[in-house]
Amino acid sequence: MTAALLTWAIFVAQFLLGLAMACATFRLIRGPRAQDRVLGLDTLYLNAMLLLLTFGIRSGSTLYFEAALVMALLGFVATAALAKFLMRGEVIE
Repeated sequence: MTAALLTWAIFVAQFLLGLAMACATFRLIRGPRAQDRVLGLDTLYLNAMLLLLTFGIRSGSTLYFEAALVMALLGFVATAALAKFLMRGEVIE
């Protein structure tokens, strides 16, 4: 695979991830129910994590990969806590 093709593919991926983040932000703001807003937030952090990974591939820096790992872990915990809150009305029993 040539370097120009890889650079173009990363640029297209970053553009499409930015578009997906815009759609997730729309669902986060406009969602009719709380469950839709949580789904929008979950999609938003996942797309932001993938955008960080593409920045890491583009720059060759490992700092982006570590930040994406931390974001994935915190996002998963936040989503699980929000889901539990919506189901039971409390996070800690």
